[in-house]
Amino acid sequence: MATRVKSEAKPADPRGKIVDALMELASEHRFEDITIRDICKMAGVSLADFRDAFPSKGAVLAGFSRRIDRVVLAQDSEDLADESPRERLFDVLMRRLEAMGPYREGLREATAWLKRDPSSAFAINQVVMGSMRFMLEAAGIEIEGGAAGAIKLQGLAFAWARIVGVWLEDDDPGLSKTMAELDRELTRGERAVAGVDRLNELASPLRAIARAAFDARRRTRERRRARRDEEVEADKNGGEAPMV
Repeated sequence: MATRVKSEAKPADPRGKIVDALMELASEHRFEDITIRDICKMAGVSLADFRDAFPSKGAVLAGFSRRIDRVVLAQDSEDLADESPRERLFDVLMRRLEAMGPYREGLREATAWLKRDPSSAFAINQVVMGSMRFMLEAAGIEIEGGAAGAIKLQGLAFAWARIVGVWLEDDDPGLSKTMAELDRELTRGERAVAGVDRLNELASPLRAIARAAFDARRRTRERRRARRDEEVEADKNGGEAPMV
């Protein structure tokens, strides 16, 4: 008689359960002391489920960031249409903090761990930059590509880290300190963006000159290569140069 293989019931949304488990454990333990097995036990998933969902604990934090992204982006932004870009970004970032509220204690430890682990902080920085790009999109603010856009995104990511640091210690239910810090960072950011734009404008002619010089060198190399090829061909034909 053939043995029937039992189908294992997969937990619903294991990624979500894993994120919740890590944030709960981080609210009670040092991040370094939390093992993947601890997370699996808390989440009620297998190691295989964890491996399918995330490659590491740090990747779970990235998954948490994407969860917050989705919460913010799913909200209706029509009520922000009449506001200035600065006010829209202020409101969007406050919505992000509101979405992070239930996980505050876990985030406190996760933030402390990132300060203790620079390599992980560098990896999470890339995730935060991606999140900030979408926060700008939610605020109706376009960000250009290239070096100037990357500098602006990195500046906003650094500003966000400082805002979160204040938020974690802000005991006021109205978050007065957090909102004041957010306002300061946006003011500082506006000045920095203006500086980047001016620098970009000043550098534009220099980039054009550099491109022209590069193209000239490339054309010179191509002409030299063509002359060498002609000389080689002439040698093959008995030293007579081809008629043109």
